[in-house]
Amino acid sequence: MTADAPERRAPSPARVATIAALPVALVAGVVAFWGLGGFPSGPSSAVVPAEAPQLDPSPAAMCRALVSRLPEDLGGLHRRAVTAGGEQNAAFGDPAILLSCGVAAPAIPPDAQFLGLSGVCWFTQEQSKQTIWHSVDRQVPLRVVVPKDADGSWLVNLSPAIAATIPTAPAGQSRC
Repeated sequence: MTADAPERRAPSPARVATIAALPVALVAGVVAFWGLGGFPSGPSSAVVPAEAPQLDPSPAAMCRALVSRLPEDLGGLHRRAVTAGGEQNAAFGDPAILLSCGVAAPAIPPDAQFLGLSGVCWFTQEQSKQTIWHSVDRQVPLRVVVPKDADGSWLVNLSPAIAATIPTAPAGQSRC
């Protein structure tokens, strides 16, 4: 060794262990974060199953008007394609929230409670994995199926489009 050259020391064992452990810890942290759902996936593009009953011309026209008025994004829920009746059904989010227009009106129990949201009267049916909302004051019946783990605040965003396109039922049929 010359007098001008600095003396090189071997790295300490602690330093070597730290340098080796950092990438391993980083990879383990990323894998754990991903496993716990930390990296959101893109919106689902899978087609949502839907039924499309044959509608008379007037209800069909109202349903087309409603579906065409609905946004592509509803409160952060991306719109998705449906298997049938794209002119009378719309789906949003994953798991999908499905709006169906022109469906059969449900039998409503006499003790049912109703909820008025943004000008539309709704009746709900609770099921184990979903809540089904039925409009009860429109000329064309509507059904919205909501998975249990979905945020229900989006329904307030659907109601104005419904109120603007689907007329109310004749007086005396509303329950709100």
